[in-house]
This record gives sequence, structure tokens and C-alpha cells, in this order.
Amino acid sequence: MTNAAQRTALYSEHLALGGRMTSFAGWELPLYYEATGATVEHRAVRERAGLFDIDHIGQITVSGPDADAFLNAVLTIDVLRIPVWHAHCGVMLYPDGGVVDDLFLYHLDDAWMVVVNAVNRAHDLHWLRTHAAGYRVVVDDISDATYMLALQGPKARDILDRLTNLDLTALPFHTCARGLVAGSPTLVGTTGYAGEYGYELYFPEEDAVRVWRAILAAGEPEGVLPAGLAARDSLRFEAALPLYGHEIGPDIDPITAGVGCFVQMNKGPFIGKDAVMHLKATGAPRRLVGLEMLEPAMPREGYPVLAEGRPIGKVTSGMKSPTLDRFLALALVPAEFSTVGARVEVEVRGKAKRAVVVALPFYTPAYRRK
Repeated sequence: MTNAAQRTALYSEHLALGGRMTSFAGWELPLYYEATGATVEHRAVRERAGLFDIDHIGQITVSGPDADAFLNAVLTIDVLRIPVWHAHCGVMLYPDGGVVDDLFLYHLDDAWMVVVNAVNRAHDLHWLRTHAAGYRVVVDDISDATYMLALQGPKARDILDRLTNLDLTALPFHTCARGLVAGSPTLVGTTGYAGEYGYELYFPEEDAVRVWRAILAAGEPEGVLPAGLAARDSLRFEAALPLYGHEIGPDIDPITAGVGCFVQMNKGPFIGKDAVMHLKATGAPRRLVGLEMLEPAMPREGYPVLAEGRPIGKVTSGMKSPTLDRFLALALVPAEFSTVGARVEVEVRGKAKRAVVVALPFYTPAYRRK
């Protein structure tokens, strides 16, 4: 990897569509598109569908006779309980309980595929290969050969159904299948990062332009829009999905981050298990909470959270929610200030602004509604 920002195969497509490009995790990607803007793209995903170029995300396969045992030793989830053609969220931990990365794991018929954050791709590959010593496994980075798109929103199935030979009604949430999409051999996963039902698509890199254009054309009757990083961030924020380096990371364990559901203690040893067991037993001293501003103010990342004028924590992500039209934030605070209804302040440009702890998620994802 060079110091210059990398470009996906759709870079020219983004420019042609008026993409406002930005640098993210070493990649030059659309922040939003000039004709629409981040808020319109966000609402398209909530109400109809949006198409994201997410080829900066890494994909690593793990295969071999010891693949199950190896992954069970390095991941917090029990892979032995994940059937073939199913997917699951998980994390990899350092021995002290800090997070190496949060990830998605797909159980394929011939291997496992680990989908990792772009910023951690090289580190995760090294971490897995280092800990594979003694196991009969092959760890391969297939990111460069595999293209990744995300089609998210309530109309996503109607759109994709026009382009695939798969029976999408037979694919429940967090499963996957191989089929054709716009004539390209594709792994279709019913996964995503927007708080809506949708699909993540993995196919040969050389088919990127054709598949991208086919989806946009097929979704035109529903009003599908290409969507950039800004909408992706606001969508995941409303659903309180963690972003590595913000709500989760080397200094933020999964218990503190509120994703203890990704840690399954009733299995054998795994890296970081003792540290997490201790946190579960004693209670994490910090908690990730949701904040709602009680007066108009933008609570940006890094802003101090105060109690009676005294700094107690910091904002990890914050914005005015496009869906809820409220100033909201995710923040790390001491456990004693994490109760819903607790009153705090956020220091915004040197002034303390009143806020209250509210329940998470801010927006209930489609797959959590009854």
C-alpha cells in the first residue's frame, strides 16, 4: 500500500454521478453526490433503497481442516454454532480485552469469510496469520479480487430480485447464498450496516461497473440512489452500530461498547476471554451511552461530556439525526452516569450545553421490530 489514496474500480462512475470525493482509510471514496446530498441519500435508504460502493472493506478467507477450531480460538463467537450459509457479527480481542477489530463472519460451504474494516485489513491479516501457527489452516486475503457493494433499504429485495436467479424470499436475515447478480457470480449476504434489511454483494472485481450500473437501472422505478460515506455513517449512527476507532477499538472493550452480545462465554478458550470475564463479573467502569441534547447544539466527536462542569467522558460520534430531527450523540461516560435519564452536559465550542442519557438505539433497526 502506498501513501497515495487508493481508488476503487467505480471511481470514474462516482465522478460521473457528481460524487464529492474524500479520503477514508486510505481510499478515495464518495462522501455524497452533488445532485442529492447526504441527507437525501440517508432518507432514500430509510424509505426506499441506496447503493453503496464499499470495496474498501477487506475480505479474508480461512480454510483447512482446523479452520473451525482456529476461528473459535481467535473470535469471541462460537463458530461451531453457525450453520453453513449463515453469517454472524463478532470481534477479535487483544489479551487485555481491547478490540482488534469488529467483523462479519460468513460460513461458506468450502471456507469461512471474515469481512474486516478497511483501516484494519493489513493488521487483521497479520493477526490471523500469526495466531494460525500450529493450526492446519490457510488464511488468504481475497480483497483485491473481490468487489463489494451494499444495497440497503426496504425496496432492496424488489430491486435485486430483478437481477438474480436466487430466491431471495428463501434468504432470511444473516444468511448468504451463491448465485448470479446481473450475470456475475455473486455471494449474496443478507447483512448490512444501515439498520435496514438489505444485501451485501461479493463478486469478481472486473464486473464492478456492470453490476453497479445494472442495480441503479433496475432500481430506478423505486427511486434507488447511489449513497456515500456520509449517509452510511448517519445510518449506522442512528441504529447505534459501532464504528471502529470511535465506539470500539484497542482501548474500548466490547462490554464497555455495549456489544457484549458478540461475546459468547459458554465456549472454549479464546484470546481475551479472561479479561472479558473479569469485566462481566466486576462491571466495566465506563459505558457507551446515547445522549440527546436538550438545547440546539451539535455534539461532535471528541467533545467533552461534563457533570456539573467537571469533565467525565467524551463524545464518540454525534450529529443531527436526519430521521429523527434531533441532536444526538454516542458517548463514553463513567458507569454511574449511564442510567437513562441521567443529566449531563456536552461542551460545545467552549459552552456547556444540557443533555440527557437516552435509550439505544436511537432508531430501531428493521430487523429488531416486531
